Amino acid sequence: MILQIPVSYSNEKNQLNQSQGLFFDIVGITASSDGTDAIVNILNKLPKDLPVPILIVKHLASNYKSYFPSIFGYQSLLIVKEAENGEKVKPSIVYVAPPNYHLIVNAEREISLTQTEKVKFVRPSADVLLKSIAKNYQKRSIAVILTGADSDGAEGVKAIKKMGGTVIAQNEATSGVFGMPGAAIATGCVDFILPIDKIGEAIVNLVHKGAIE
Repeated sequence: MILQIPVSYSNEKNQLNQSQGLFFDIVGITASSDGTDAIVNILNKLPKDLPVPILIVKHLASNYKSYFPSIFGYQSLLIVKEAENGEKVKPSIVYVAPPNYHLIVNAEREISLTQTEKVKFVRPSADVLLKSIAKNYQKRSIAVILTGADSDGAEGVKAIKKMGGTVIAQNEATSGVFGMPGAAIATGCVDFILPIDKIGEAIVNLVHKGAIE
């Protein structure tokens, strides 16, 4: 069964992807400290020419150097890098939030890294990333909430849904900790609840077809 998702093409910034027959422009993936394997599972299912950027927020203690770009890059056909302040996001590249910085994407498709106050005791925060994606990509945004404790991301998915975007949450059976996905699902703003090994394929189908098969 194919679940169709309505998509608006009114935003001038999306004309290029519209002309290429694409339905979404960006993917935000969020997880807590136990989410490494879940993120790897998704990335190793994505093609090297995925025509949208992916931004990742994974909770990490601020006093630790992040090796996640290397870990994720080793498992992915996509280019994976630590996000840098001021760079423009590009298709087929995965941007990972550095430790102790919120990751934001602005209206010019540029990354901002900030050390404003923690949100729900964490920095980087899923809520901060997803709210910025919702504001600037609106209906053409995909949010993915993976395994993790507490409720970071719940406010972000509300923002995504309010702007007409699409939300995927990892199901309880494949989550190590169901706090983040559970809180997102409880908002009523999650479109698809999927096992982790189905999320990568779902992202590809949404971007290219606007639907999950």
